[in-house]
Amino acid sequence: MKVTVKYFGLVAEAADKSEEVMELKGQLTASDLKAQCLNGLSIADKDSVQIAVNQNLDDKITLKDGDEVALLPPFAGG
Repeated sequence: MKVTVKYFGLVAEAADKSEEVMELKGQLTASDLKAQCLNGLSIADKDSVQIAVNQNLDDKITLKDGDEVALLPPFAGG
């Protein structure tokens, strides 16, 4: 299956890219993909990175072909 992964903010800087299409084998959850994408990146607090699948913040979703995944840095509100 193919999914599009979009990187934002400090995640994009650490990955040195803003987007990529990944070919995945087997079933993965969003959380599994997040760990795979962040592995080896110099991000101090990887737990603070949020993952959205098709614009829904839920790391338990099982990915399917054609999904759009976004890795979002921590953000502050006010």
